[in-house]
Amino acid sequence: MKVVDAREMREIDRQTIEDYGIASPVLMERAGLSVVNRIKQCFDRSIRVLVLAGSGNNGGDGLVVARLLHNEGWDVTVFLIAPPEKLSHDCLRQYETAEKMGVRIYTEKLPVLKDLRGSLVIDAILGTGLNKPLRGEISNLADRVNSARPDVVAVDIATGVSSDTGKIMGTAVKAGFTVTFGLPKVGHLIYPGAEYTGRLFVEDIGFPPALLNSESISLELIEKERVSLLLPERLKNSYKGDYGHVLVIGGSVGKTGAPLLSARAALRSGAGLVTIGTPERITDSLMASVLEEMTLPLPSTASGTVSREAAGTVLDFLHEKADVLAIGPGLSTDRETVEFVLETISNSPVPMVVDADGLNALSTLDYKDLSGFLNKLRAPAVFTPHIGEMSRLFRMSIPDIADDLIGVATRFSRDTGGCLVLKGMPTLIATPEEQCFINTTGNPGMATAGTGDVLTGIIASFMGQGLSPAEAALTGVYLHGLTGDIAVKGTTGYAFTANDLVTGLFRGFHSLLSDLQLPG
Repeated sequence: MKVVDAREMREIDRQTIEDYGIASPVLMERAGLSVVNRIKQCFDRSIRVLVLAGSGNNGGDGLVVARLLHNEGWDVTVFLIAPPEKLSHDCLRQYETAEKMGVRIYTEKLPVLKDLRGSLVIDAILGTGLNKPLRGEISNLADRVNSARPDVVAVDIATGVSSDTGKIMGTAVKAGFTVTFGLPKVGHLIYPGAEYTGRLFVEDIGFPPALLNSESISLELIEKERVSLLLPERLKNSYKGDYGHVLVIGGSVGKTGAPLLSARAALRSGAGLVTIGTPERITDSLMASVLEEMTLPLPSTASGTVSREAAGTVLDFLHEKADVLAIGPGLSTDRETVEFVLETISNSPVPMVVDADGLNALSTLDYKDLSGFLNKLRAPAVFTPHIGEMSRLFRMSIPDIADDLIGVATRFSRDTGGCLVLKGMPTLIATPEEQCFINTTGNPGMATAGTGDVLTGIIASFMGQGLSPAEAALTGVYLHGLTGDIAVKGTTGYAFTANDLVTGLFRGFHSLLSDLQLPG
């Protein structure tokens, strides 16, 4: 499913009305009906309903909701934010119709807003076109609603949430659920807007499919059906060599667990063979923990990190044995180790996943030099930073990145020629072709040490099994979050560990495969 910003949604509206001949009042009626149907599924008709209606089309949608509920016997009151003479043409028509049908409509707050507790508030004040902070009466009204904590249903988007970024424009109404139309908006999915959206319902109100699926819309949700179809096939007459050999380079004194988590995740994701390359100083302790994994001792520094001279050993191994490289988990930022990472990445003959201290090594280059360096790589790469690592790579503050997550992710991937996985809630995936994907799985319990190392191993495994960097990233990120969603039900978000992801991966695969409709 595509995801749009305000401009793209306006264009869909315009073409639907002008090019396809579907009148605006028809869309408004369908929008209102879809909201009413959701309300009837979730609430009893005994609840008092207060519709807060603005002066534009969002207010018109709200007036349709009020009329339809009133006609079915619900106790409905409308507070109109603006006087009738200031309503848009379509909103005015809905106001006149609702008034003729006997809906209670007020433009003064006092008789309506004395006590919102126990009520159902329909937020139809402002739609997706908001581009400046809330002020005055609307800002005060949003605060009043939030302080009373009634049940809130937002029509299209919660008032005060930027549909383009998810930013809160001064203040915002906090909804329990939101009913939007045609396609989800960026602001529904990116925090903090996602928190104010609540549960999201995307309703079909008759927009032409050709517009909703337009290739000009570059942002998409990662959905289960697509991921299921991307899973590498397991042939009956195959052997371990058909499913890739992953080399995981990581670890240092005190950080032996990180590469081990990556390696185990790679095996649990279908890799045929996995080797862990670590400083020789810690190889013996690592060998006490490995079963299926193999080890590659690497020359180490006096402090127990990988030394620069290890690059030759690793590159020989990549040329002769490995199909994919995962580099970074637990490596450290020792000066020699940074030099090793840069030399290895620049000369790797196989696709790679760069994470953790691999990214920190790259961040020693200024952004212009980094872009040039990465564009000259011999093999494709996936980069998997969290927002802190992204800040160091992109030379931008964390708050500034948070204000433009999609823009930053897209620019980095375009500038460097690599596939970017920007980890967070939600995780974003950007490709050099300027496509961007929003993940729909994952939960706060996964905010714990080692879960990123697990993701690195999963993505590397899928690349070793023949998926492209973008396909491996999409599949890996979705499976990683899905497995976490399943595992957290048994562990709670408090007791969750990265190893729960590794041991639970079979449940994630089972969920994907159970939904896959095989031919014949």
